[in-house]
Amino acid sequence: MNSYSPQQFSTLPPVIKNLLIINGLFFLAGMAFQHVYAIDLNDYLGLHYPIASMFMPYQFFTYMFMHGGFSHLFFNMFALWMFGNVLENMWGPKKFLFYYFFTGIGAALTHYAVFYFEISPVMTAVDSYLAHPDLQAFTGFLNSEHFKITSVDMQEHFNTFVQNYNELLKSDPKAALAGTIDFMYQYREDVLNAPVVVGASGAVFGVLLAFGMMFPNSLIYLYFFIPVKAKWFVFIYGAIELFSGVMSRPGDNVAHYAHLGGMVFGFALLYWWDQQHKKKFNDTNNFRL
Repeated sequence: MNSYSPQQFSTLPPVIKNLLIINGLFFLAGMAFQHVYAIDLNDYLGLHYPIASMFMPYQFFTYMFMHGGFSHLFFNMFALWMFGNVLENMWGPKKFLFYYFFTGIGAALTHYAVFYFEISPVMTAVDSYLAHPDLQAFTGFLNSEHFKITSVDMQEHFNTFVQNYNELLKSDPKAALAGTIDFMYQYREDVLNAPVVVGASGAVFGVLLAFGMMFPNSLIYLYFFIPVKAKWFVFIYGAIELFSGVMSRPGDNVAHYAHLGGMVFGFALLYWWDQQHKKKFNDTNNFRL
């Protein structure tokens, strides 16, 4: 049975070392922009829903370098250092970097695929109202499960709307109805812009899966004390994320399905690489008589 422990920082391969440095620099830049300019870089470099107005294609890469706090950054980088080091030494920099970004993008796609099904009923209700606006129907929407305040922007827009709406109801119902239409357009935009994914967790979970598959019987010491084989560690982590994703409640800011997505995409890529390797080996040894 093999036992595994990470090497020292001075022996880190180039991709791991640079990922650690870049993530640290992005974290410091985020703090500086927030403190000096009151700008949240997560709004620009975090990943928004692909059809949201704040979405930009480059966010599929930059979101992996943004984090929600020091502990989020620390544990992601610690896991990347611990498990990614041996993988890069085994695969080489180019292959490891491709795997890292592939699983990170796959994690994001998985997260927003789940989000699509979560918000579809809300988008349907909004579109239905816009097709047939009515004051009574609007009141029904506000009292339904489809109306939820999930961001500061949504709360501010709603507060502003309510003040004007209550006054218009008494003096000009037609203007009040027109106001509900404007609000519903704004609400749809706010719903689409509200989720912002940040962090390298999806890619790190992909790295964790690869380590578990490459070195299934290596020992990982939980809390530096409890020995667990890598294969069981990966399985338990995956099961926890699946359970947490299914049982998640509003206010849970952890992208559990993104973590699972990193694992799933990592498994798919590892399987494809394995099949390509076997095919190449068979072709090399296929002699014709």
